[in-house]
Amino acid sequence: MIEIVLICVGGLFLLALLYIVLTYNRLITLRNRVENAWAQIDVQLKRRYDLIPNLIETVKGYVKHERETFENITKYRAQIVTGSVEERAKANNMLTQTLKSLFAVAENYPKLQASENFKLLQEELAGTENKIAYIRTAYNDSVLDYDNALEMFPSNVIAGIFHFKPRQYFEAPEAEKAAPKVKF
Repeated sequence: MIEIVLICVGGLFLLALLYIVLTYNRLITLRNRVENAWAQIDVQLKRRYDLIPNLIETVKGYVKHERETFENITKYRAQIVTGSVEERAKANNMLTQTLKSLFAVAENYPKLQASENFKLLQEELAGTENKIAYIRTAYNDSVLDYDNALEMFPSNVIAGIFHFKPRQYFEAPEAEKAAPKVKF
């Protein structure tokens, strides 16, 4: 009789240990997916970072008096490559807003609009922005899966024991959340 109890206790112990190992490995996989998703965003931010100096130089040839816009673009561009995920996300959002104002300024210069270099750079930047938007969605999906696993019972117990921490979502700035105003 004692042998059966010991076998049952041993079996339960092995099942508990197996559950802990599987849950731990699942949490590691989810955390790595989040880190990979951020790395994909980082690749596109680097691509944008490399395109911006060419865009600025092209526009500078036509627009001499928009110094503040150029300074802001340079400042936010530099902030994208340093700091935490949250700081870099904020700098990305600010850079997006500033680039929009740059393109608004460029609309006032017909010769610039006709420039082949400007058109190509604008298309490259637009493509990169689309990739960033797509990858931000993938990143947020990965964060959702990871954070859900951290909060759901019983995996939250394992996550607490091994000090897994929730991740921040990549959020759009408030200015982009407002509905656009259409005027005719």
